[in-house]
Amino acid sequence: MTFGELLELRAAEKGGETFLLFDDQRISHAELNQRANRIANGLADLGVGPGVGVAIMMGNSPAWLAAFFAVQKLGAYAVPVNIGLKGDGLQYVVDHSESQVMIIGAELLGSFAPVRANLPRLRHVIVDAGEAPGTALPADAIAIERLATASPERPPSNPPADATCLLLYTSGTTGLPKAVVMRHGAFSFAGVGMFAQLGYRPGDILYTCLPLFHANALFLTTMQGLYSGFAVALSRRFSASRFWDEIRRYGATSFNALGAMIPILLKQPPRAGDADNPVRLVFSAATPKWAWEEFERRFNVTIWEGYGAVDGGGFMLFNFGNGPKGSMGLPPPGTEASVFRDDGSECEASEVGELVFKVDDAAARRVTYLKNAQASDAKIRGGWFHTGDLAWRDAEGYFYFADRKSDSIRRRGENISSFEVEKIINQHPAVLESAAFGVPSELGEDDVMVAVVCRPGATVAPDELVAFCTERMARFMVPRYLDFRDEIPKTETHRVQKQLLKRAGVTATTWDRDAGQKRSG
Repeated sequence: MTFGELLELRAAEKGGETFLLFDDQRISHAELNQRANRIANGLADLGVGPGVGVAIMMGNSPAWLAAFFAVQKLGAYAVPVNIGLKGDGLQYVVDHSESQVMIIGAELLGSFAPVRANLPRLRHVIVDAGEAPGTALPADAIAIERLATASPERPPSNPPADATCLLLYTSGTTGLPKAVVMRHGAFSFAGVGMFAQLGYRPGDILYTCLPLFHANALFLTTMQGLYSGFAVALSRRFSASRFWDEIRRYGATSFNALGAMIPILLKQPPRAGDADNPVRLVFSAATPKWAWEEFERRFNVTIWEGYGAVDGGGFMLFNFGNGPKGSMGLPPPGTEASVFRDDGSECEASEVGELVFKVDDAAARRVTYLKNAQASDAKIRGGWFHTGDLAWRDAEGYFYFADRKSDSIRRRGENISSFEVEKIINQHPAVLESAAFGVPSELGEDDVMVAVVCRPGATVAPDELVAFCTERMARFMVPRYLDFRDEIPKTETHRVQKQLLKRAGVTATTWDRDAGQKRSG
């Protein structure tokens, strides 16, 4: 079943039942399907069909989903674009994907205009008024309202099962993003449906504040709701101060969270009614152990943990409340996972190494990166799928996230998990969030540097924070450099852009533990 066929099926079955809640709108399955059909037929008049790429650069909205399903109905392929991109990064994604059409929110035209002339393949630019009604359109642009006047009837399409339907770009936190190729008819809806069988109940409302251009919001919430028969509450963006008010407004009973969201929500000022909310179940990734129990207790919810990636070959780990808190859990029955050293040997219990999975079907598990066969081939080696993430196992076999391999720090012969450093620093009551990374040391290898954001109205002296670390982590992990900031650079999916921090390195405002003062880089 394709994405377009799934929407058609639910529209026929559920008709006027509400599928999407957004601001004050309640949009039914049938209404979303009709909107998608109109846009699809409008796109078809512009020559969009199988093999044509359509870039979608809009904030979370019903229009985003209508555009996405329209592209699927035509057998074309969608290219969700990170709305934070601009300049070379934006140009790269649109050009690399060979997109011929761009559907963009009017509020993002300022980012797009400087690169428009450098995109010769782009034939049409379609603008949605979105959050900037009244914006003057470029001379060659088409208002999306013009497409929305097309026929509401289903467009004819029968794409080959192996035709590309979607390009999902990785975050590119350490280099140019890679495009993961997905194909019509090849997405496993049964995989997302597993959550419904295990944790959801009739009448549940699934909430997401994560961006639709990311697999979490698109698959684990939106497609989950559509496939399993639940309404979806869609927020424009994550706001820690407004989060629980939105949850209550929509009556949401479940939400997906990235691990960074849990500590940030936990550090919001307590309210008397924190536990009085409709949420029952939270699906999260990389929730720190220290925050897990406190979050469950304060907000009266249950956290389930999982591990997976859009370029993870479909391999997953799950902790459905049946494993230790802080653990990613175990692989599903029939799947074998392990932790390897760099030489390919298996790690002992509690030893950090690369998380790998035994490949059962090499063709089915192969990850295809667009125009990058070398990276595709490197994922499977010696019969094992290499994730590029570091993990460790306890004596009972439960897996724990340690770090992204590219973020690991090497100091004086010791491998240091940036994730572990951050986890400890974030426990300080004055700290809102942090990002640990390596900077070149005059002794060779790395020194540990941490960017720190304090909670509003709170401060902590550098030597006090170092003392806090010294009591709680191995000596070789204790940061040498502290850089207090107003914010940490992140992607729209809340992943820290550590390459930007590394590039800035030690500056005049950086505190140096060895010097005991700010030091000029």
